[in-house]
Amino acid sequence: MPSRRRVCVMLAGLAVTGRRALAASRIRLGFVSGLDPSAAAPFVEAMLSDLRTRGYAEPATLALTSRFANDDLSRIPRLVQELEAQPVDLIVTHAAATTLVVQGPHTVPVVYEFSADPPSAGIASDLAHPLYNATGITLMLAELNAKRMDLLRQISPQVRRVAVLANALHPGQHLERDVAEAKARELGIHISMHLARNKAELDGALAAIAVDLPDALLVFSDAFVVEHRRAILDFALAQRLPVVSGWSVMADDGALCTYGPRLVESYRRVGYFVDRIARGARPADLPIEQPAVFELVINRTSARRLGLAIPQAVLARADRIVE
Repeated sequence: MPSRRRVCVMLAGLAVTGRRALAASRIRLGFVSGLDPSAAAPFVEAMLSDLRTRGYAEPATLALTSRFANDDLSRIPRLVQELEAQPVDLIVTHAAATTLVVQGPHTVPVVYEFSADPPSAGIASDLAHPLYNATGITLMLAELNAKRMDLLRQISPQVRRVAVLANALHPGQHLERDVAEAKARELGIHISMHLARNKAELDGALAAIAVDLPDALLVFSDAFVVEHRRAILDFALAQRLPVVSGWSVMADDGALCTYGPRLVESYRRVGYFVDRIARGARPADLPIEQPAVFELVINRTSARRLGLAIPQAVLARADRIVE
């Protein structure tokens, strides 16, 4: 009979060998996005970059099959069926595809990058307990809206009335609203809420804002808002309204400032979940993560157009300044 010490050494060796064998095996990864290939490209590249650091490389140890809905979400169920028929070992979802994939029928594990709140969307009991054989990253941190309101007040102390623009269908927007309203009360700011579910309703919301102009606009970030950012930002600049939002793409295109997750870092983190599940972990045992890296982006060109001087204390905290 082998000694207990020898048995332990043998078991440890088998575990290491198993991990190495699995790392060297070929993972068939499906990817489905609600966007088109060009819009999804930064996400895909960030995810693949992380997977390369974990030892995966196409085509030797990774086979990626992608499907894009091109903004037509009705196509998502069929695209998932196509991926599973390949077959694939795991599906990664992106943008607005997540809820449709996770709550619909699927036979393989799912990893998602999700801009909304998973419990509000019904795909998790809470962040520690994901449902439906799926887990991943949520970009929503409702409490950041308090920091955005603080930034707005620091940059423009005269602000007293703020219009909030949000996607009515974005799960968790009510949490963001609660935080924004609580912070507004603390700062003595009056908030008006404007929700939209489609382009027609967005046009109506902007028209309503124009009738009774506020001092500034707070925009909750999600795929719908980003898709229509040009219309929102052109309207705001025409009305001389400073815009504060969450994702840096808004500041790049004309918002006064943004404070929120550094999206590329969050996208990279998807690779961690892919690797863990590929090595045998169950999605239910992997808590949903929130962003850990944030960035403040200031658009000084927009500030000058609005006649606003960015305080030096705010500029000193900026991760990036758009000139």
